[in-house]
Amino acid sequence: MMSRDDLLSILELLHRAGTEVVLAGGWGVDALLGEQTREHRDVDLLHHRDQEPAVVAALTAAGYTETLDWRPARFVLSHPSGLEIDLHPLEFAPDGSALQSSLDPAEPYHYPAECFVTGTIGGTEVRCISAGQQALFHQGYEPADRDRHDMEQLRLRFGIETPV
Repeated sequence: MMSRDDLLSILELLHRAGTEVVLAGGWGVDALLGEQTREHRDVDLLHHRDQEPAVVAALTAAGYTETLDWRPARFVLSHPSGLEIDLHPLEFAPDGSALQSSLDPAEPYHYPAECFVTGTIGGTEVRCISAGQQALFHQGYEPADRDRHDMEQLRLRFGIETPV
């Protein structure tokens, strides 16, 4: 499992490498809530596609190796300790919005500029995606228990409708 300290170390490593990343998935939900609400097996990080060489180089130097390649949509780096980082490359537009390729090239994922917000992990301010964007990305598949938990937390805290 990935601890809060593991996550903060990864974020600091990537910051020192001059890259900008945004939390999504379960850690992104916890960042919005300002507290860890469940255990996490990995972290989903959105990154600037043009910064990908620096992201990969920093993580490789820290012992991570690529274990899944579904580019251009996503890829995974894993550490011998069991930590996993699910990386999602984004193409940013001048207005701050972004596109992420999907496995269907005709249907990329859209990120409006206003969905990039800040949250906190262990008192540290971090970039994450908004509650509304989290809910949007939890559609179209059979949710796991962790997805149901995350969506319940968003409903309770933010009063938004979620798909599960």
